Amino acid sequence: MEALLARIQLPPVAEMSSEQRSVHDEAAAGPRGHAPAPMLAWLQNPEFARRSQKLGELIRFQLSLPARLRELAVLIVARYWVAHFEWLVHKREALKHGLSVKIVEAIAARRRPPFESEQERLVYEISTSILETRLVPGPLYQEGVRELGEQGMVELVGVIGYYTLVSMTLVTFEIGLPESLQSELLDT
Repeated sequence: MEALLARIQLPPVAEMSSEQRSVHDEAAAGPRGHAPAPMLAWLQNPEFARRSQKLGELIRFQLSLPARLRELAVLIVARYWVAHFEWLVHKREALKHGLSVKIVEAIAARRRPPFESEQERLVYEISTSILETRLVPGPLYQEGVRELGEQGMVELVGVIGYYTLVSMTLVTFEIGLPESLQSELLDT
């Protein structure tokens, strides 16, 4: 799926610098099978693109935090930033990994979801707290450690941070949905 680039232009792969092409091809050969959308902007600095997409591979494919919980956090971040492209990609992944349609719809509508598990509730509360208040209160942190473990908490914060970078890139450079697709997210 091609994303639109409204504010920044990248040459076709055949016209990229050798360093840009190398980074692009490395990403396309990875587990995603293509260069991720924000990389289109990140390639203005090929080393930044290389390191960012490698971190993305780690976060998306190699963490111990279950995929369903990672994708829940990504949807919360995408909704917070109104990152339409990110929402579309990760909604599909979240549903594939077992997140309920009711949870996805509630997040899209900015409503508190009906949780099916304590872990989902905690990921929602921790993610929302970080994004909206820039902190995690002590009791919520302790609850997160009890339920997700310290490694799970570190990984959750990493997911939130990485996908904040992704969302900020998509929003700033207006990397959006192809014209043939309509967003499910209202800007309000």
